[in-house]
Amino acid sequence: MKKLTEEQILENLGKFYGYITKYIPTGDRQDKLLEFYKGIEVTLAISPASTKLSHHNCFAGGYVDHVNRVVEASLVLDKVWERFGQKKTYTIEELVFSAINHDLGKMGTNEEPFYLPNDSSWHVEKQGAYFKINTNMTHMRVADRSLYYLQQANIPVTENEFLAIKLHDGLYEEANKPYYITYSSDVELKCNLPYILHQADLMASRVETQI
Repeated sequence: MKKLTEEQILENLGKFYGYITKYIPTGDRQDKLLEFYKGIEVTLAISPASTKLSHHNCFAGGYVDHVNRVVEASLVLDKVWERFGQKKTYTIEELVFSAINHDLGKMGTNEEPFYLPNDSSWHVEKQGAYFKINTNMTHMRVADRSLYYLQQANIPVTENEFLAIKLHDGLYEEANKPYYITYSSDVELKCNLPYILHQADLMASRVETQI
């Protein structure tokens, strides 16, 4: 299993906060975001991004490493879509906000983290499942929990951000089909942000399974 040094974890955490201060304008929303993440900073810093080695970033600090990569990929893909003549129907703030918070549902609190070290040696040895889901927490889909946490923290979310976060798993999530598979232009997505975030998340995850 890959391991990050304490210095690497702190560097990634600083980069994470840097995206908030750079792309989310100074004011109430930035303040609330920083306050929220500072409140779960221990969990934020050391959480993995998944439970198994066969998945992406299954190591302490893997969550922030993944989110930073998704932000970077989103900013690059934004330029790619623009290069091919796609009209930009979202702001860079919306793009980065969605990328920063797309997997927020994988967080918990410092007292009740979403991921716990797996105490089953069989699962660790046979499946590479070094972590497990905290079953004390009410079950929600990750995207739904992400939006729930933002709501609980009174952090405003635009329509574009809501859809991007909700749909970031693309067609891997059955409930997303009505948004992505339509037979009328009247009900198709009017903003490309969900596509870009999904592509960025997929790219980052694919890269991370090979690290």
